[in-house]
Amino acid sequence: MYKLNLPQFDYKLKKADGKVWIFDGIRKKFIVLTPEEWVRQHFIHYLIADKKYPRSLIKVEGGLLYNALQKRTDIVVYSRQGKPWMIVECKSPTLKVSAATLSQVSVYNSTLKADFISVTNGLIHLCARIDWDKRATTLLEDTPPFPHH
Repeated sequence: MYKLNLPQFDYKLKKADGKVWIFDGIRKKFIVLTPEEWVRQHFIHYLIADKKYPRSLIKVEGGLLYNALQKRTDIVVYSRQGKPWMIVECKSPTLKVSAATLSQVSVYNSTLKADFISVTNGLIHLCARIDWDKRATTLLEDTPPFPHH
């Protein structure tokens, strides 16, 4: 697969039905390995291992309604109070990540109202803080650590 700008981890692969599958520790099952899934699994590992996000507060591929359209979020990290805290959109490493990609996540976030939005293609990771009161979005230097209070 692709070499990413994320820490390596001990992933599990299997071959079945002429496809390669990767084990998703959050969903507790094997998922068809696509470039986007490769990025998602590496980013989840990064959030848990490097940024100390609690595995139990991470949800993968949740559905949400936006303007009566069914959309899927790649990763949602919840606060300890059960509120969406961060939305992460994962792209294939071959796709460019830009402010436009970040605004796509903002559209999903108008429903979920998370404090942070992030987009990654495994090579470039953009993260922004949303100030709902001021209706302001601030691009951050790095993915924030999970608050442990």
